[in-house]
Formats: sequence, C-alpha cells, structure tokens
Amino acid sequence: MSHTYTNLLTHIVFSTKERLPLITNEIKPELFAYIGGLIKELKGKPIIINGMNDHVHILVSLPPTISIADAMRFVKANSSKWVTQKFGNPFEWQKGYGAFSVSRSGAPGVIEYIQNQEEHHRKFDFKTEFISFLRKNEVEYDENYFWR
Repeated sequence: MSHTYTNLLTHIVFSTKERLPLITNEIKPELFAYIGGLIKELKGKPIIINGMNDHVHILVSLPPTISIADAMRFVKANSSKWVTQKFGNPFEWQKGYGAFSVSRSGAPGVIEYIQNQEEHHRKFDFKTEFISFLRKNEVEYDENYFWR
C-alpha cells in the first residue's frame, strides 16, 4: 500500500497550572479558536473544543505523522504564550494531560459531553471528572503525584 490511511480520534483533557481559574469568559472564545488554529497548523482536525475556567477538553483527529505528545507540547506552549501576550496576564498550563482514544461510533457521545461542560461541572469538579476518565479508560495512576 503506497499511502497511510487513518481515522484516529482522541479526547484530550488538560488543565491550567494548579487548576487556577485562568480561562475567563473574556478569553475563552478566542483561546479555543486559537487552539483550533494550532491543531490545524499541525494538519489535524479539531472536532470540538470546550472547557471550564480551569481546564480544556478537545476532540481531535491528528495525522499519523504527529504524536499526541508533540501536538500537546506545540499547542500548550504556543497558546499559553499567546494568552500572556494578547491579554497581558501570566498564563500557564499544567505539565501533563489525559488522552483517551475514541471510536468513530463513540464520537457523538464525546462531542455531546464536551459541549455540555457547564452542565457537568454543576455536579462535580475537574478532579472528580479526570479521575473518572482515568478509571473508565483503565489508566493506572498514583493520585499522590498527578495533582502537583
């Protein structure tokens, strides 16, 4: 076969440094659009981006030539620098992220989940949400280390 064909969807979640409420209503629309532009620059497809004041959810399709780690390094570094320069406020993301594979048939449910972030977070905080993702996806973790 002379070409590579993929259909790889990933639900990526990451928070602001120390989960501070840095994503204000003022910057949220522009920040999420900017993140989408960065993903497109990598030849990826941002399907949906949404979040709360302390974290972001992205459903993305990346080309097979770009690792999730490289994409997140690029997106987080450039978007935090952009927010700091554009809005004049220091802005940083946490060091890590969660990345969970999504089947094509599961995409509509993930899209709905990401669209309804405000509703979900009336019931539980980011920490509870993130731990539930890790458990649901059977990702081993040590809670003593990932909240630093």
